[in-house]
Amino acid sequence: MKTLIPMLVLALLVTGSLPPSTAAQVPPANLQYGATVFPLGFPETTPRDLQLLAGARLGWARIAVPWRSVESGCKNCFDWTDLDRVVAALNAAGVKVMARVSHPPDWARTVKLADNGPPDAIFDYADFVQAVARRYGPTSPKGAIHAIGVWNEPNLTSEWNGVPISRDQAAQYLYMLKETYRMVKEVNPSMLVVSAGLSPTGTNDGTAQPDDVYLGWLYEEGLARYSDVVGVHGAGYGSPPEAEFGSHPNPGLAHPSFYFRRIEQLREIMVANGDWAKQVWLLEFGWTTDQVNPDRTFYAVSPEQQGDYIVRGFTYARERWSPWVGVMFIWNLAPDPNWTTTSEQYWWSIADPDGTPRPAYRALAAARANGTLP
Repeated sequence: MKTLIPMLVLALLVTGSLPPSTAAQVPPANLQYGATVFPLGFPETTPRDLQLLAGARLGWARIAVPWRSVESGCKNCFDWTDLDRVVAALNAAGVKVMARVSHPPDWARTVKLADNGPPDAIFDYADFVQAVARRYGPTSPKGAIHAIGVWNEPNLTSEWNGVPISRDQAAQYLYMLKETYRMVKEVNPSMLVVSAGLSPTGTNDGTAQPDDVYLGWLYEEGLARYSDVVGVHGAGYGSPPEAEFGSHPNPGLAHPSFYFRRIEQLREIMVANGDWAKQVWLLEFGWTTDQVNPDRTFYAVSPEQQGDYIVRGFTYARERWSPWVGVMFIWNLAPDPNWTTTSEQYWWSIADPDGTPRPAYRALAAARANGTLP
């Protein structure tokens, strides 16, 4: 495989010779293991999630923090109770926390054309994230949040209030990221600010833009200056992680977006924009086993394949993408209690709702235990 960064860059990363301001803003240059979990609002399933994280030796948890769940009634009307509980529980278990913040409260958003969308005033979002960064600093008695994810999949109209996705809309997202980055660093310089993972869409019909096109727009708007980590999404969509683009027999999956190795193309965009020293984090990656929803079955894999591909995905990244890949979060560990078997997300999980391991979880836990995934 073609090397994506020069050997000189590798030497600088290993020896620690990067400028101090850059070196201080990235985690250690080695792959780390994580998963998305859903403890917020569900104290009854938090022990399940903690047990599963420990059993597979996953050192990071990615949690969704709906802004509306903490500052719901009015500006500066905070209820931290549940987030305090979750952060404290994960910290006590020795798990690092990444919090993805989206979904504004009603008071911050007057026009609602989709469930998720930016607030009327971007400052209100950045102000809330700053409050999170202040409350959960590295020495806080409440516990620490180690990284903040600024929004989710802004290259989808469903995540941006129904607005068509365009270059101008990408500039709006970058402004959100810029202001949030600035305000987080004012109060918690050690907190890593992660750009939103982009959906691998393969289409530019206005409801979405391809992740590579959108990432290029973000760099033109200044992404390199306003993020510590670049977030990406890397689903396999039916193909093994090592698969070449276009190798899937279904022509509907020919686009490079639908391959795990799409990450390599996104990395090339980073390097082309001079952002070679920054890590990539896979905020969501995995394979679905969905045989229920007809529009998903054509890229589903068996439960056994799901486990095999996840282990191979970690292995491929560790062997081919170090040191520029950082944390890889499986999407997802176990279902959100609100999901049913008709929910598309349910079938990406690697454990059942009651915590019973599915074959993928067993494969992952075994690989972590026997050293296949050190």
